[in-house]
Amino acid sequence: MRHTRVIVWVLVVMLALVTGSFATAQDPVEITLQGWSSNPTEDAALQAAVDAFMEANPNIDVTIQYSPDHATTMQAAFAATSDNVKPPEVFFVNSDKFSDWASAGVLAPAEENIEDVEGIFPSLLNVFTYQGTLYCPPKDFSTLALLYNRDLFDAAGVEYPTADWTWDDLRAASEALTTTNDAGEQVVGVVLPAELPRWLPFLYQAGGAPFSEDMSATTINSPEAQEALDFYVNLRLDGFGAEPSAVDSGWGGEAFGNQRAAMALEGNWAISFLNETYPDLNWGIAELPAGSGGEGTMAFTVCLGVAADNDHLEESWALVNWLTGPEGAMTVAEEGFGPMPARMDAAERWIEVRGEDYQPFVAGAENAFPWVLPPGFQEFADNFNSSIQQAFDGQLFPEDVLTSSEEVANEIYAR
Repeated sequence: MRHTRVIVWVLVVMLALVTGSFATAQDPVEITLQGWSSNPTEDAALQAAVDAFMEANPNIDVTIQYSPDHATTMQAAFAATSDNVKPPEVFFVNSDKFSDWASAGVLAPAEENIEDVEGIFPSLLNVFTYQGTLYCPPKDFSTLALLYNRDLFDAAGVEYPTADWTWDDLRAASEALTTTNDAGEQVVGVVLPAELPRWLPFLYQAGGAPFSEDMSATTINSPEAQEALDFYVNLRLDGFGAEPSAVDSGWGGEAFGNQRAAMALEGNWAISFLNETYPDLNWGIAELPAGSGGEGTMAFTVCLGVAADNDHLEESWALVNWLTGPEGAMTVAEEGFGPMPARMDAAERWIEVRGEDYQPFVAGAENAFPWVLPPGFQEFADNFNSSIQQAFDGQLFPEDVLTSSEEVANEIYAR
């Protein structure tokens, strides 16, 4: 009888080895985290957090994949989904893409899968809530602040920006700081990207908004918007500001770092870039100036989404909870100078580690409006960007930009 049992056991083991069933049971589940690369420091911090997760969860193997054009890569992955081809299990979701992806059904609802939501900034949770359902927890966020070059301010005899600055102060300083450098190149007071998210703070500071509160209608063509766009465009037309390309730069941080602009409206993503690329630059940070409607800035945030078409939902949510939970948030707080963690206690630690000079980024969170578009509104943003560039070139009046934006928005709503 004993021999019979041994023979049966041997046969079972041999069958398992042939079919691979034992190996399958012992192999870790493999999932992919898809996103974009920010800078080496932030990439290393993310890898460290993922490594810690895998050490704590040896049954899950995570591969990080970076794409230079994340949104396009994900759209292609969603479109190619089939029984044999699926999108990455976990991926970055930028706030301006969230409503499109949530409405398309490619995101798995978070519901009870998210742990410890109480510690996350409520305003950031609201960004990733669609039709009453939370889809993904934010991993970090950035706000826009006013970066200024101390040396250029000193040379022009202009006092440094303060939290009490208004549009009048910004315009006066921009005029005084616009000059020509020793190489004969133009140096503008402020760099002004021709894009919607950089102009939106001025709209909010004027007391306006691009959409109604429920995003069911556009309010882009308003007296407040006219005031804000007049101010922004006239800085360019009067020669006190310019878009990055006009001062031989690819983006605002580069124009500021090259000292072709004395001021820039940038987020805390610029900190590592400036410290590493321009280590001798003498610069400071202030909150954005207030307009007639008060203070306002932008909050740019990213969540970790889980693919709805997913064979490993449990493992995917485990990774998301680790990276956006207390452990992951503190990793963001401790490492590098990039985005601020989405958890309130970790955001305080972010300042403790870096110093009070960076406080304006955190202070801006009190007056920040999310960079969010209604579903299908990328065309609206593209049209605005193109139109404001034409206004910078003197080919359109600001009111034409607003009228065109309103028409495009209404066309999208009518579809």
